Amino acid sequence: MRVLVTGARGKVGRATVAALQEAGHDVRATDILPPVFERPDEGEADYFQADLTDAGDAFAVVRGAEAVVHAAAIPEPTKNPPHVVFHNNLMATFNVLEAAIRFGVGRFVNISSETVPGFFFPEREFLPDYVPVDEEHPIRPQDPYATAKHFGEQLMDAATRRSDIRCISIRPCWVQHEGNYERNLGPQVRDASVLSPNFWSYIDVYDLADVYDLADAIVLAAESDLPGHEVFYIASPDNVGSRPFEKTVREYYGDDIEIKPLAREDAAGISIAKAQKMLGYAPKRSWKDYLDENGRLKPGVTGLFSGS
Repeated sequence: MRVLVTGARGKVGRATVAALQEAGHDVRATDILPPVFERPDEGEADYFQADLTDAGDAFAVVRGAEAVVHAAAIPEPTKNPPHVVFHNNLMATFNVLEAAIRFGVGRFVNISSETVPGFFFPEREFLPDYVPVDEEHPIRPQDPYATAKHFGEQLMDAATRRSDIRCISIRPCWVQHEGNYERNLGPQVRDASVLSPNFWSYIDVYDLADVYDLADAIVLAAESDLPGHEVFYIASPDNVGSRPFEKTVREYYGDDIEIKPLAREDAAGISIAKAQKMLGYAPKRSWKDYLDENGRLKPGVTGLFSGS
C-alpha cells in the first residue's frame, strides 16, 4: 500500500516508517521539521514537511495515500501551554482524518495514548478502578493531552459513521528504545517503589536487531481489514522488574484497586489481550533484553537510539 506516516521524525514515527518499509509498503513520511537538501539514502522514504494543524497542509500530504498512520502529536502535556497541546493534537487529528475521508483512504491508524482514562496527568489525582487496565475501563480525562486523545478516538467513531473508512486507535504504553531503557526503566528495575501511573508497563519501539514491537502492532493495524473503529492497548506482557504483579500492587496500593485475573504472574498493568486476539499482536522484546537485574545496560547494548 501507499502509506502516509505523520510525525515521522518522532521515535514512534521513525520506527513505523522502517517497519512499514520492511513489510513492503510504499511509505511517505511527513513531520513539522524542515527537510534537508541532501541526496537521500538508498530506500529512504519520501519526506514532506507539513504543519497538520493547517488543513491545506493536511490535504496536501494525504492525497494519494491508501492508508494513513497518524503519529504526529505533542507527546505529553507538561512542557507546553495547555491550549497549545489541545489545539495541536486535536486539530491535527481532525484535519488529517478529514482529508483521509475526502480522498477515500481505506484505513486510518490513529496513535492515541494509554493516558486516555485520565489517571496519568490529573489535577485531582485518582487511581484506576481495576488493573490490568483494558479497553473497557471508564474514561475520565482531566488534562489537555488525554482529553484531546479521547476526542481523537471519538473522531474515529464519527468517521466510520459518515464514511467507509476503517479506523484503529492504538494506545501505546510508555515507549522505550535502546537509548532510554536505562534512564527511564532502570530506577524501577532497582526499586519497585518507583511508581508509574501505568503500573510498571512499557513497550519497546525499535532496536538494532530490527525487531519492532510497537511498530509491528502499527503495521498489523494498517494491514487489518477489521471494520468500524477498534481501540487497542499495546504493551509488553511483563512488568518492569518482572515482579509478581498482584503482590506488588497490594504492597504499594493496598486494597484500593481491584485486581482482575492475570495472564501471567509478572503481568504488566495494561492488558493486551484484545490486541493479541483481534490483531494477532505478539510482542517479542522485554526490558530484560536491554537491562541487567540492577537496571544497567547489558554489554553490547549501545544506549543509542537506532530508529532513524
